[in-house]
Amino acid sequence: MEHAPYHYDVTARAIALIDKRAGIPMPLDELAHALGMSASHVQRVFTTWVGVSPKRYQQFLALDHARDLLRRNFTTLDTAADVGLSGSSRLHDLFVRWEAMTPGEFARRGEGLSIYWGWFDSPFGKVLSMATDRGLCGLAFAAESGPDSAMADLTSRWPAATYIEAADRISGWTMAALQGTGEARLLMIGTPLQIQVWEALLRIPSGHVTTYSEIAKSIGRDKAVRAVGTAVGRNPVSLLIPCHRALRKSGALGGYHWGLPVKRTLLAWESAREHQVGHQRNIA
Repeated sequence: MEHAPYHYDVTARAIALIDKRAGIPMPLDELAHALGMSASHVQRVFTTWVGVSPKRYQQFLALDHARDLLRRNFTTLDTAADVGLSGSSRLHDLFVRWEAMTPGEFARRGEGLSIYWGWFDSPFGKVLSMATDRGLCGLAFAAESGPDSAMADLTSRWPAATYIEAADRISGWTMAALQGTGEARLLMIGTPLQIQVWEALLRIPSGHVTTYSEIAKSIGRDKAVRAVGTAVGRNPVSLLIPCHRALRKSGALGGYHWGLPVKRTLLAWESAREHQVGHQRNIA
C-alpha cells in the first residue's frame, strides 16, 4: 500500500467530481481532463480502489440506487446475524472484534481515558480516527463538515478524556476499517440504547441495507423509531458501524451525520465492490 495516500486522493477527487454531476454521466476523458491526468491512469487508479471502472461506478451512484437496494438487498435484522461483518457477505476480509463501555464508564465522560487520534486518507476524503488501547471509538469523515468541525464533534463526546495525537499507534485498526481487510477492534462508547442500535447496524452485510423501523423492531423498540433514528445519527464510528446502510421505508436516504453526499457515495462504493467480488466468484 506504499502509494495509498496518492491513490486515495485521486479517487476522492474523482468521486467528488462525479457526484457533483448529480446523475449526468461523466465520460472517462472528461474526468481525466478535470483531474489533469491521462484517461488510462485514472481508470487504473480508480478501478484499483473502487473495484469497478468510473463508468460502472456512476451506475451505482444513480439517484435511485437506494430504492433499488431496498428492493434487491433489503436485510431483515433478525435473520442477518450470520451474514454481517463476520459472515460470508462481509466486504472483502474485514474482521471486527468489539466491546462496549459499561454505563459507569460512559457516565464519566471519558475521565481517565487516553484517546489517540490522527488523520488518514480515504476514497471519501480525509478521515479523523480516534482510538483507545481497547479499540477504535471514532471515525469521522471531514469532507462535508471540515476538519475543525470533525475534531470538535468527536472530542465533545468524551470531554474529560486526554487526547494524544498518535496516528502511527492507531493506523493498523484504521486502515483495516478503510481498506476492508485485516482485523479492526472497536470500542463502543454510548448510552445503552445507542449501543443496542449500533450492535444492530453491525449485523447489516456490506452491500445491503435496512430501514430505521426494522432496526427499532430488531431491538424490541418498535414504537421508538425516532429515538432509534437519533441513535443511528449519533454513531461516532462511521463506516465500521455502518449507519449509512439505514434508509427510510420510502427508499429515501434519510439523514447522515457526516453529510448525505458521503452516505450516497458509501452505498455506491460498497455496491460496486460487492458486485466485483460476486463477478469474480462466478468466474471462479
